[in-house]
Amino acid sequence: MARSMKAAVIYENGGPRALRYEEVPDPECPDGCVVVDAEAISIEGGDLLARAAGALPTVPHIVGYLSAGTVSEVAAGVQGRAVDDRVVALFAAGSHAARRAVPAAMTWPIPAGLDAAPAACVPVAFATAYECLFTAGNLTSGQTVLVHAGAGGVGMAAIQLAKQSDATVIATASSDDKLERLEAFGLDHGINYASDSFVERTRELTDGRGVDVVIDSIGGQNLVDSVGVLAYRGTLVSVGAAARAGSAIEAQSLWANNNTLRGVYLGGAIVPEYARIHPMIGNMLERVADGELRVEIDRSFPLAEAAAAHEYIESRQAFGRVVMTP
Repeated sequence: MARSMKAAVIYENGGPRALRYEEVPDPECPDGCVVVDAEAISIEGGDLLARAAGALPTVPHIVGYLSAGTVSEVAAGVQGRAVDDRVVALFAAGSHAARRAVPAAMTWPIPAGLDAAPAACVPVAFATAYECLFTAGNLTSGQTVLVHAGAGGVGMAAIQLAKQSDATVIATASSDDKLERLEAFGLDHGINYASDSFVERTRELTDGRGVDVVIDSIGGQNLVDSVGVLAYRGTLVSVGAAARAGSAIEAQSLWANNNTLRGVYLGGAIVPEYARIHPMIGNMLERVADGELRVEIDRSFPLAEAAAAHEYIESRQAFGRVVMTP
């Protein structure tokens, strides 16, 4: 008799209420894969975009990149993973479920002493922040970075990593309270984008020089305006489109200060650069376990309330990460 499990699925793209909590068949475990029984599910920005738009490979479809839990099945061809191992699993879809099958190569051991919930929040946010700051942005000691959406997952990771590299860190957020709380993560200067122009404030904070790196996860007009805060030979890194709007940047706007526009998508880098990125993510997990880096979890929802969890994130109330438990 076929086994089943609970999952939050979609039958068509739409808002958070497109998510339905239903029984679905247990995942099969192809060669090279493991099945992970979820203890915690991290909701990523890409999960929201996948729910709202894009082709569905199956109907019903289970969205979601990241989950953490215990290996319950190991297929042929797998080395280095065994039943009862605790791992974080990253894949293009399938996290919003009690179990999922993923390639064993896309799992990382959870360090001793680290809970599943913070572990699930590490790979995408911290690896993306690292790529934005140091691979795309070439940030070095003594430089200045502007991080948009500082209270989000990538934002908080970027603030910590930038500060630990001896950079000056400026960030935007939607309230003074969030900005004040971000000081504990290494924030030097906060800008409330709801009440101030981040372009004007950044210029003031840098005595008109501008910043060396901007990390923009918002897109739309925010990305366009960010060109205006770049220092000479500064780099604007586009890493998301939370505004869900296109960005018409004129190439000429980059010429005068010899600026650079770079794009970062972790999913596009992890396969061709597996030998570099996979151990980097493992290192980030160890640094979180050691207390060097911090994951802030704002709220936890049961998987049955996945729609409410997505709504909460899109309301921009969260300070830090939102997770779910099966």
